[in-house]
Amino acid sequence: MREIVRIGCGAGFWGDSAEGPKQLVDSGQIDYLVLDYLAEITMSLLARARAKDPAAGYATDFPAVLASLAPKLKAQGIKVVTNAGGVNPSACKAAIDEKLAALGIDLKVSIVTGDDLLPRAAEFADVKEMFSGAEMPPKLWSMNAYLGAFPVAQALAGGADIVLTGRCVDSAVVLGPLIHEFGWQPDDYDKLSAGSLAGHVIECGAQATGGVSTDWEKVAGDWDRMGFPIAECRADGSFVVTKPANTGGRVTPETVAEQIVYEIGDPASYLLPDVTCDWRQVQLRQVGDDRVEVSGAKGRAPTDSYKVSATYQDGFRCTAMMMIGGVDAVAKAETVGAAILKRTRRMFGELGLGDYLRTDIEVLGSEANWGANARRRDTREVILKIAVHHADKNALALFGRECIPPATAMAQGITGFAGGRPSPTPLVRLFSCLVPKDAVKIEVDGSPFSLSQIGGERAGERGDAVNETAPAAPAPHPNPLPAGRGEGTRSVPLITLAYGRSGDKGNAANIGVLARRSEFLPLLREQLTAEAVKRYFAHFVEGDVQRFELPGLHGFNFLMSEALGGGGIASLRHDPQGKMLAQILMDFPVDVPEALLST
Repeated sequence: MREIVRIGCGAGFWGDSAEGPKQLVDSGQIDYLVLDYLAEITMSLLARARAKDPAAGYATDFPAVLASLAPKLKAQGIKVVTNAGGVNPSACKAAIDEKLAALGIDLKVSIVTGDDLLPRAAEFADVKEMFSGAEMPPKLWSMNAYLGAFPVAQALAGGADIVLTGRCVDSAVVLGPLIHEFGWQPDDYDKLSAGSLAGHVIECGAQATGGVSTDWEKVAGDWDRMGFPIAECRADGSFVVTKPANTGGRVTPETVAEQIVYEIGDPASYLLPDVTCDWRQVQLRQVGDDRVEVSGAKGRAPTDSYKVSATYQDGFRCTAMMMIGGVDAVAKAETVGAAILKRTRRMFGELGLGDYLRTDIEVLGSEANWGANARRRDTREVILKIAVHHADKNALALFGRECIPPATAMAQGITGFAGGRPSPTPLVRLFSCLVPKDAVKIEVDGSPFSLSQIGGERAGERGDAVNETAPAAPAPHPNPLPAGRGEGTRSVPLITLAYGRSGDKGNAANIGVLARRSEFLPLLREQLTAEAVKRYFAHFVEGDVQRFELPGLHGFNFLMSEALGGGGIASLRHDPQGKMLAQILMDFPVDVPEALLST
């Protein structure tokens, strides 16, 4: 057994820089190269592509990327694990095998299948949407279960050099190799949680090495040569995050911590197929230049269900964008947007087309995303964005035609129509549900998946004690406030006191907030409450806001439900995945004693 397994992530999404995989392989610092390509909208697009062409449905650029690296992968013994198989892993394998044969390079490609439930959708027709309780739509575009890491480990145990999966949880491409290398068992919950954390940290590529960090100016000079992350993992579950030598970016406790809080929801119960993770007491320690040690992850038994993401069409959408300049640009843009909707609604009525299902007007440049906290109605140059949703494609074709005439009929200064006349496209929605694990038929290279083939044992079948209990409630906080409070305070923006990172989970938004100094934490706990955050985002949040404690990282995670206008693939907003929400919250005012700011 190796003492350390080094895993580098060369892609955080389909479309990430082609430099990532090459950089990591050229570094000579990795044993495994992993690439994460899939998201909900990606799955629906791949499913549509496969419907048109049986040989499509996977990340089509991956075979070429792999072929370019194949000689070095072979020479260095680097194994590859990726979900590039999309909804058609067998077609992806065929494309790779063809390229490897042309190069005369012998690498075994294995595939993990069974996540694609679309052909079996009728069997699950009675399941309900896990958040709203809605009925399953009659016609789906895609339906995929989030598989875990043990099938990946089985493929590696079978001698695979390259493992292709369909939909699995993002962290599984990292956890699978660790299970294989270290012999972790299904009831090694703490280790599985730690390995999942390693996967979570590096799965988004350069986000762990300073990309999209709060203190962007400390990294901006390196943006042209950002390093991709490497996790150096040990058998006890601890790992060190680093990056290739002589690359840009920075690996520090704060850059790693920001990635840990990204999209995790409740840090005490982060649900994955192989383990329920508790990351509240995770510790970060700088152990060298661009080297951060991560430890303290805990885990307990997983649930008996797989999460399934299905997508379906719900009418059509259309988005128009134009620039409007001059004095009173904001007011002019708002008025133009309202006039276009009023005009087209009148025309719809005359034609019997019905009303819009939803509309969304944003005046970009006026701080529209800040709601009542916006301060820039004086700007003289804005982008008007009008997004609409309608059941009838013909109605949106009319909308597209009527977005151009305002250039001569409405406000002066209208110009810069982005992309010309907008066209309607299908609006895709997400349907999330749970299905029993024993209803999902997983296969590795066409053979049924079995834990016994990797030397695994079912939880509870051996004598070791296992942690299956729910996490204890956090101890009450004494909440000591700094001395001097009330004797003279100053209001400062949250960014002075904390780092932040935000993202999405369906129609819910997550915002992680981490204190720059532990002394700031009582102030944040007192003032940055769930209620205060809900008021601050009143223009977005339609559901509840929950605040979860992260004692080990000196911070909190806020989960805002019904906050993204339907979620990333259905939202009409310019920021449908909540990527900017942490930056909006960073301007939240916090009263701080002058004495604390001066120390």
